[in-house]
Amino acid sequence: MSTFVVLGASGTVGRELAQGLEAAGHEVRRTTSRTPAAGQVHLDLVSGRGIDEALRGADGAFLLAPPGFTNQDVLLTPVIDAARRLGLGKLVLMSAMGVDANPEAPLRKAELALEASGVAWNVMRPNWFMQNFHTYWLHGIATQQAILLPVGEGRTSFIDARDIADVAAALLQRSEFNNRAFDLTGGESLTHAEVAAVLSRELGQTIRFEDLTVDEARPLLLGAGLPADYAEFLLVILSYIKAGYSERITDAVPSILGREPRRFTEYARDYREAYPKAVSAL
Repeated sequence: MSTFVVLGASGTVGRELAQGLEAAGHEVRRTTSRTPAAGQVHLDLVSGRGIDEALRGADGAFLLAPPGFTNQDVLLTPVIDAARRLGLGKLVLMSAMGVDANPEAPLRKAELALEASGVAWNVMRPNWFMQNFHTYWLHGIATQQAILLPVGEGRTSFIDARDIADVAAALLQRSEFNNRAFDLTGGESLTHAEVAAVLSRELGQTIRFEDLTVDEARPLLLGAGLPADYAEFLLVILSYIKAGYSERITDAVPSILGREPRRFTEYARDYREAYPKAVSAL
């Protein structure tokens, strides 16, 4: 049995990863920046408090930056440094597809710090999550029966967060993929209009896609409570979808897991109840 630290353990990927590692017989330390509850340990990336305490004695860790922050390298580098100093055997970092194209991107700087750390590592760069539709983009679906995004007819190889968690678990437990980065995608590329059609069919309601301009999307993001710099960051990466940079499909999930990634229809069926519950609460 190994001990693994999972940052973001209450999040979309971290929750699934923690459960998967425990099911495999490992001890999991779930980190939180708040007062820890049972089964949690305190680690605040913004203040840097609790890093050593959370990592000490662990065999490996899953790292990601908290949402809403654009200085990911500043937040993650102290964790990487501490992991090296404390002798952890493996670090898996969840980054984002495309960041390796820009050496000045904060997430790319975090990747480079990990690669130079001397600790065995993997970097996962997933494409956009399927689960975003019942979380970040749910308000438009619930209130206007529409996916409201400035992405045009661009295609995206959406990936199920459960597949990302399964890949992270495999990489933490296995060494044959050490010191490699993987772009993680689903097995199909869909437009947001095609996504709306799948959701309409599986949810039994009419959902449409409305292509917004950047100026139309900005107040929606700000109105959802996002910091201005993070809203601008999202608008930039959403523009990459429209430009066609998100449609690529890789074989990373099959090569690591030995199975095909989940398709969007499977996601929609499995999460069908997340939509009416969330809609009724709005």
